Amino acid sequence: MRRLLSALVFAGMGTMAAAQSASSPVVVELYTSQGCSSCPSADRLLEKLAGREDVLPLSLHVDYWDYIGWKDTFANPAFTDRQKVYARNMGERMIYTPQMIINGGAHVVGNRPMDVADALTDAKSRSGAGAVSASLQGTRLTLSAKALSPDGSPYLVQFVTYLPEETVRIGRGENAGKEVTYVNVVSGWQHVGDWDGQGTFSADVQTTPEQDEHAVILQKRNQGAVVAAARLR
Repeated sequence: MRRLLSALVFAGMGTMAAAQSASSPVVVELYTSQGCSSCPSADRLLEKLAGREDVLPLSLHVDYWDYIGWKDTFANPAFTDRQKVYARNMGERMIYTPQMIINGGAHVVGNRPMDVADALTDAKSRSGAGAVSASLQGTRLTLSAKALSPDGSPYLVQFVTYLPEETVRIGRGENAGKEVTYVNVVSGWQHVGDWDGQGTFSADVQTTPEQDEHAVILQKRNQGAVVAAARLR
């Protein structure tokens, strides 16, 4: 029954997305690891979110499980550091996997579908009319925004690159023998500048191979709330 209810909640939010496509997607950061036995179910949940236009789901692999026998092929210590900043901001003493951070504010255990659905619903209800339009020509990133309040500025302009889908056969550790498919695996996260959300923002960025996809995330200073995001297609 819990699984059925979860499926209905996710389906309902998918329907709602069509009516709100003009607004900014909710950014979901999943902190995960190939060496964590609890993570594959969260990775599958993120895969379900990947088909939705109203959500920008991103998989950030941390390195603190590497010591137990399997080195995560996507792990980046910078993502561990990013998760630690969130923990400090939220008054938490520990970091863990799988954890989902919703729009830079709420945090939930990443393999609990109902909790994730509730957090997404809450994030959608709190989001304003703010949105950002983005374009990338060569290495030149250009942004314009709609209805962003200057009160929260300067905003951090972050350029994110990610692999749409990768499958890994895990040879050792807690998930030894499993083949896991990961979606929207973050390969780079750049802070390209600060912006008040007014006029036009432009900056050069470091792009990665053509198979990567790109997104822009605007976040309040000190890694605060996410105020807008856009996919670059």
